[in-house]
Amino acid sequence: MAKMKVFVTGSGGQLGQDLMLLLQGQDYEVLGCDRQEMDITDLEQCQEIIGAFAPDAVIHCAAHTAVDAAETDVDAAYLINATGSRNVALAAEKARAKLVYISTDYVFDGMGEQPYHEYDNTDPKSIYGKSKRAGEVLVQSLSSKYFIVRTSWVYGKYGNNFVKTMLKLGQEKPLLQVVDDQKGSPTYTVDLARFLLELIQTEKYGVYHASNTESCTWYEFTQAIFAEAEELLGLKFTAKLEPCATEQFPRPAPRPRNSVMEHLAIRTNGFQDIRPWREGLRDFLLELK
Repeated sequence: MAKMKVFVTGSGGQLGQDLMLLLQGQDYEVLGCDRQEMDITDLEQCQEIIGAFAPDAVIHCAAHTAVDAAETDVDAAYLINATGSRNVALAAEKARAKLVYISTDYVFDGMGEQPYHEYDNTDPKSIYGKSKRAGEVLVQSLSSKYFIVRTSWVYGKYGNNFVKTMLKLGQEKPLLQVVDDQKGSPTYTVDLARFLLELIQTEKYGVYHASNTESCTWYEFTQAIFAEAEELLGLKFTAKLEPCATEQFPRPAPRPRNSVMEHLAIRTNGFQDIRPWREGLRDFLLELK
C-alpha cells in the first residue's frame, strides 16, 4: 500500500512540530509548511504548493492565536483565520484531500454551566473566537471531506505556553495569583496529535471536541503543575500560590468562564477518548526533563 501523504500548515508551531514528529516517526509521507514556505493568505500559492504535493489529507494548524492582539488588529485575525482557512480549504478540495481544521473553545460564549458539545450553538465573544468561527463556516461550506477539531488550553514542548510560564514564575516570584473562576481542559499537544492521526485514517467527517479529559481551573492546573514538577523533576517553588478572580487581571479579550467541552463525537464515532489531563501533564514534564 502507498504511504498516506499528509500536508501540515503551521508546521513550526506548538502543535505543528509535535504533529510533524509523529507523522515522520510513522509511515507517512509528510510535507510541512510554515509561513516562510507558504503564505496561507495567498490563494494561488496555496493551490500551487498543496496541489504539487497532492496530499491525501491536509492538517491546517496555522492560525492567528494572539487572543488579545486580535481585539485591536481585527483585519489580521480575519485575514489569517478566515481568508487563510478558506484558501487552504479550496486548495485541499482541489487536491481531493481530507481537511482537518484546528479550532477552539473560544467559538462558544463560555457562560454555560454544562460542558459544550459539538452541536451546541456557537456564540464567540472575542475577535479571535469570531475569526476562528468564520474559518469553521468556510471549511464547512467549501470542503466535502472535513474534520473540525476544537481544542482548548494547549501546551507542549515547542513554543510558549501556560505550563512553561508557571514553571518559570513559580521559581522566581514570591507570590503568584492565578484565576480560579475559569475552568477548562488542558490539552497536551502530543495527545492531540495522536488523535488527529487516528482521525485522518477514517472518513468519519464532522465536528469534534478533542482535549485531554477531565477539567480544572487555571489555579488548580497551576497547583498540579507545581506538585508534579516537584515530584518528577525535583524542582523547588518559592512562590506562594493564591487563587484570584478574572476581574483582578483585566485583559483586552474576554475569556470564556467555562471552556469544558463534551467529547460526544469521539464517543459516538467509536474512537477511544483522550486520557485525563493530569496524565498528559506528567508525560509532558518528563519530556521536558
